[in-house]
Amino acid sequence: MNNKKLSSRLLSKSLIITAYFLLCLIILFCIISIFTWPKLPNLNVMIDYKPPIPLRIYSADNVLIGEFGEERRKLLRFDEIPDQMKLAILAAEDNHFYQHKGINWQGIIRASFINLRNMSKTQGASTITMQVARNFYLSSEKTYSRKLYELLLTLKIEKELTKNQILELYMNQIYLGHHAYGFETASLTYLEKPLSKITTAEAALLAGIPKAPSIYNPIANITRAQIRKKYILDRMLSLGYISESEHQQAITQNIHIKQTGNKLTDYKNYSDHIAETVRQLLFKVYKEQLYSKGLNVYTTIRSFDQIAAYNAVRTAVIKYTLQSRYNGPEAQFAIKLPDENDIEIKQKSFKEKLFEIFDLYQDHKELVACVVIGINDEEITLINRNHEIAKINDKKAISLTKTLDHNKRIKVGSLIYVLHQENNIKKIINLPSVQAAFISISPKNGAILSLIGGSDFYKDNFNRAIQAWRQPGSSIKPFIYAASLEKGLTPNTKISDMPFELTAEQTGSKAWNPKNYGHRYEEVLTMRQGLYKSKNMVSIRILDYIGPNYAQEYLTKFGFDKNRHPAVLSLALGTGLVTPLQLTTAFSTFANGGHLISPYLIEKVTDSSGQIIMQHLPIEPDKSNQSIDPRTAYIMNDMLKGVATYGTASRTNKLLKRNDIAGKTGTTNDAIDAWFSGYNQQLVATAWMGFDLPKSLGLNETGGRLAMPMWIDYMNKILKNVSEDKNPVMPEGILIDKNNFYFKEFPPGKEITEILSKNPISLKKQRLIS
Repeated sequence: MNNKKLSSRLLSKSLIITAYFLLCLIILFCIISIFTWPKLPNLNVMIDYKPPIPLRIYSADNVLIGEFGEERRKLLRFDEIPDQMKLAILAAEDNHFYQHKGINWQGIIRASFINLRNMSKTQGASTITMQVARNFYLSSEKTYSRKLYELLLTLKIEKELTKNQILELYMNQIYLGHHAYGFETASLTYLEKPLSKITTAEAALLAGIPKAPSIYNPIANITRAQIRKKYILDRMLSLGYISESEHQQAITQNIHIKQTGNKLTDYKNYSDHIAETVRQLLFKVYKEQLYSKGLNVYTTIRSFDQIAAYNAVRTAVIKYTLQSRYNGPEAQFAIKLPDENDIEIKQKSFKEKLFEIFDLYQDHKELVACVVIGINDEEITLINRNHEIAKINDKKAISLTKTLDHNKRIKVGSLIYVLHQENNIKKIINLPSVQAAFISISPKNGAILSLIGGSDFYKDNFNRAIQAWRQPGSSIKPFIYAASLEKGLTPNTKISDMPFELTAEQTGSKAWNPKNYGHRYEEVLTMRQGLYKSKNMVSIRILDYIGPNYAQEYLTKFGFDKNRHPAVLSLALGTGLVTPLQLTTAFSTFANGGHLISPYLIEKVTDSSGQIIMQHLPIEPDKSNQSIDPRTAYIMNDMLKGVATYGTASRTNKLLKRNDIAGKTGTTNDAIDAWFSGYNQQLVATAWMGFDLPKSLGLNETGGRLAMPMWIDYMNKILKNVSEDKNPVMPEGILIDKNNFYFKEFPPGKEITEILSKNPISLKKQRLIS
């Protein structure tokens, strides 16, 4: 009995002390409020909310292709946020949001008792409004003075803003990991879809992130994110936000999580090289402000063209790599495989080892990193980063487990890459070391329509389409031929194709004995035939006749850099240096009737409110940019159409089933660079393949075998529903006699009819050979 009375007295005393403590807190709060309220910040910044907005880069058809900035953010109006996302947030963070006045006093009292009991300040009771106040104006420091200031600011926010305004601010400005601010950006980052498309389960997954973005975002820790998602779905059910059937459906839904790793700007249209190029161009103007001013850049890129170009490049690179000799596993790890009898600790150890391995080795698009976990005479068993099991049983793969070369042998614990093909066919493959580039432009105005700077931006971001200086090989020949037309040669001029050798005395340096591809020679060919067959001996003799110095100067009419093309006879074989963009621009001069048009990538730039602050001024072909004689362009177009119909590029018109394609293959000495440039009046494109550190692509490899398939693959999609060009009007000043073209100043009888000298250089006419 005495014990009950004692307990009752102690309880009463505790309640009195608690009431006294709360009364003191209320009085202290009122006193501080009187002095602090006038000093609270003006809410204009919050009402007229203008957060740092990243640089966004778009295609010509308004597809987002790149984004740069520490805060990746896209603002939504309250009515644009789906209801299931709002309900998930209320269930996770503050289900009494629409009932309280910004402060959950019961929660604060409960948290205060817990903190007093534990002698710490770890427990909180923040409402959504309090979080908004903290994120806009306050730090996250856990001190009582900061908490008091937060309460006052919360009351002011609730007084001046509506509940919907507060929730809209919260949904747009909360940090959600991986540089994502706001739920729209988080949905794009983690789920690869806009917020308007998410399901209830996906909403619950996103709603779980604010509690601890570094821990609960699904990329950092999918297991914790799933646990948090289930908790929120259970809360939504208990609060009556969803029905039992909706809860069950959401619990069982399999959610696809974007495997970004470091690839935060992978926008599925493969425009990373373009986005990086734009960023570099604008950084020169805006410096560090570029990433927060909210600039929108609209490029000339057409998203359909860009995807077609990427697929063409990737297909060619994979095909070449599959045909190459296997180099062996990327790495070898010591792993202990669990079995059904292993205790849980060993299962856990195995999974942790896999996490460690796959942190080091990322997937590369369709090339999936796998660890070998089993080998027998019939199959190889693999596991990927998602712990999915796969088996490979083709004979070629099995032979790699038995090779005598230990560096190339596949063993248990080997990290290998597997190519996933149609019909669930899997092949072991090297990570591609060969590189490729592709670029297409409009010859009418220079707009760049597609640009692929390499086979994998995340392996390295060097933009080979505009930065790589490579030898053009036979791709240079049309421009040498063009120069010769203005020196009196015609497509029907007869030229010797026989081999020759120049001594060191003749060259002034070392002996030179150039060869035709395949060591095939013919006694005499017309210039047209020489171009169709890409004959080196014919090109050298043409250059010798017109003079290397004249040809070097003439190349500048196409936009080539004079200093990168020494005035020597080997210039005829493409020993100078060009970029894919430069070569594409040069062929555009043929396509548009002889006009040199500067290529451009940025159409316009707008500020965050949509006002245009930069605009490209369109430049159409006219007399001001007429670079070569239109007659030269007309005749060269006719000859290059012949190359694409009868010559080394004959597969283009045949496979595309068109008659308006012109083009030229290009292969350098020892097949170090493979090229193809082709065009019609609407579109010009160049494909290139080679190694960054120059080495041969292989015996008998050519531009026709390696680069031209990329070009055909691309054009097959782009020109599918485009009607053929009409034949251009023949310019004045061209004469036709017996199906041959002549300039009027070099009529039949006065033209150069033949260049038949055995040796194209005499002792009296020495020129250096590079």
